[in-house]
Amino acid sequence: MAEPTPRRHEPRLRPAPLLFEPAEAAADPEHFFDLESIDDPGALLERATELTHAFRAAADRAMEFQAVAAAQLADPRRFDRLTAADIAERAEWTEDYAKKMVEFGRDLMRGESAE
Repeated sequence: MAEPTPRRHEPRLRPAPLLFEPAEAAADPEHFFDLESIDDPGALLERATELTHAFRAAADRAMEFQAVAAAQLADPRRFDRLTAADIAERAEWTEDYAKKMVEFGRDLMRGESAE
């Protein structure tokens, strides 16, 4: 898993919306956000690029929520706080990565990362 990289001076991009696919389409392993139906390579590149940006933005945002949750779980003021090892086990991270995510989450909660 990649290290968290706070983006302190970059504005948050608004990605193309991810639309939920009908269950029958999602069940088809050849179907992926209707990309297989686009014949024009230029249009295919444009839509695939939009999806790539949207998935990256979603992954970045989800990682920020992971970091905040890790920081909250490790908060020494909690009577039921978890150790970095406990958090690592729950999230399937290494203990060192869990420690970094706790610190990243604390930074986010203090507002030290640009939105």
